[in-house]
This record gives sequence, structure tokens and C-alpha cells, in this order.
Amino acid sequence: MSIRRVRRAAAIAVALLLAGGGAQAQDTTAVRDLPPAGYGTLGQEDVAITFQTGSFSIQVIPLDEWVLRLLSPDTYRSFHSLREMMEPRVQEVAARYGLRRPTLFLVTFFGQRDQARFEPDLLTITSQNRFFRPQEILPRSAQWNGRQLNQRETASAIYVFGDGIQLREPFTVSYDTFSSNRWEQVLRLLDRERARALARAADSQREP
Repeated sequence: MSIRRVRRAAAIAVALLLAGGGAQAQDTTAVRDLPPAGYGTLGQEDVAITFQTGSFSIQVIPLDEWVLRLLSPDTYRSFHSLREMMEPRVQEVAARYGLRRPTLFLVTFFGQRDQARFEPDLLTITSQNRFFRPQEILPRSAQWNGRQLNQRETASAIYVFGDGIQLREPFTVSYDTFSSNRWEQVLRLLDRERARALARAADSQREP
């Protein structure tokens, strides 16, 4: 076996070991069936749930490792770094509310006109006939606290939801009277990409 092949095999083994360790215990789904990081090709828009409300649009992205592993390398690193940076605050929220595996989403509001007001608490999720409100909202931008956007302005935050949201099943994201079921389409894309990424990882081990 060549040195190059040994190094690749070792890197994959380490990545898989880390995936099963305690560092990922907060994820809502097991990651043992995932490829190592670096073999996905999806972009942020591919896994985002986006819908319009008239005054602004909303983008919702799950920050679960089960989803992030299938992103392109640069995009994966960006979101993974965000998770690691927010982890201490997420753990504080989990301890406060007694959560075993909180589900995290990056939520971004995009202003479609000037003085577009948004109410962060109105964003909810329905999963497996259960209704979820965010346990905590952790702002990521200065505009968040003003709850008002001008055209082309954005405001983002990490939403911490409680236990029970099933990311491997379709769920609905709602804001006031608006909602999106796009996750059902995203799931099919994720299933295809997971198979391809696993094949890429296997091929890299076979290369001389």
C-alpha cells in the first residue's frame, strides 16, 4: 500500500471516529453512516428552506452534522466552525431547559423593502405532528435586536429547538401564516448525495 493511500485511509478513519464521538452528541441524528467531511458537493442553497412573506424572505438551514457532512468542503468548514463557536452557548441553553439533543438552525431574514419588521418568535417547526417553538434564539447580527430591515439588509440568528425534531423525515417551517414543506425535497437530494459521497470516500481509499 502506498504512503498516499495509507494517509488517506488514516484520515478517513479519524474522521469517522470523530463522527461517532461525544463531540457530536448534540446532533439530532447519528452520523455513523455518513462520509467523512470533504466528500460532499452540495451548496448552502441546496439544503436551505427559503420562503417569502411579502416584506422579507426567510432562509432556514439545519446545522446538524448529518446535513453538513454533505456540503462542499469550504461550505462545510464554514458551518462547522459556526457550530463549534456557538457550542458553549448552546450547551448553556441545553442545561437550562434540560435538553438532551437540541436541534439547531441558522435562520436569516432578508429585507425585501424598507422598514420591513420581523418577529423572530413567530418562526416555528412542525415535525411528526408535534409543534415546536424555539427554546432560545442566539442573534448573529447587529440588526437582529432592532427587528427591522431595509431592502437588501439581512439579520441572522441561531435557533435552538428542543428534542424531538426528526430531520430524516419531512417537516414544515412556518412563520405567521406562511409556511414551507421544502424539506421533503431536500431529503431526496440528501439521500442521493450521501450515496455519492460515500462512494467518493471509498474510491479514494482504493486509489494507489
